[in-house]
Amino acid sequence: MPLKIDSYERKILELLQVNTDLSIEEISRRVGLSQSPCWRRIKRLEKEGVIKSRVAILDHFKLGMEVVVFVNVSLILHGKGSLEEFENRIRKFPEVVECYTVTGETDYLLKVVTRNIQHYESFVRNHLVAMPMIREMHSTIAVTEIKDTTELPLATQL
Repeated sequence: MPLKIDSYERKILELLQVNTDLSIEEISRRVGLSQSPCWRRIKRLEKEGVIKSRVAILDHFKLGMEVVVFVNVSLILHGKGSLEEFENRIRKFPEVVECYTVTGETDYLLKVVTRNIQHYESFVRNHLVAMPMIREMHSTIAVTEIKDTTELPLATQL
C-alpha cells in the first residue's frame, strides 16, 4: 500500500530528486514550512523507505562507459530455484545497472553499461552465456540517449 504523501512532502521530494545538496533551510523556505517540521518530514520519508538513498548520479559517457545495451533474457526453466539463481547471479555483475522481470516473450530485461562493444562482448561470453539457466538472449544496443533521468513524475501522479 502506498504511503500517504501530502503536498508539502511532494514538494520536498520534487526538490530532493533534483538536488540532494539543498540545505534544510532552503528546502523549508521553498516548501513553505519551518525547518523542524520539514526535517521531520524528510526523516519520516527516509524511515518509510520513500527516500531510498541519496547518491551522486554519474555521467557514464564522461567516465568512458560508452555502450548501453538492453538485453532480453529468456530462461529454460521457470521454477523458483531457477529464478532465484539467475537473479542472485545478476545482482553480482556491476555491468548490469538495472534488471526487471517482464511480461511477454522474455523473462527479464537487463540494462548493461560497458566501456565499449568489446567489453560488452566479453561480459556476454564470460558471464551471461556461462549461465546454464539462460535459454536465449537478445541484445539491443542504444545508439543515442534521448532522456535519462531518475526523477519520478510526482506532480502528475500524487
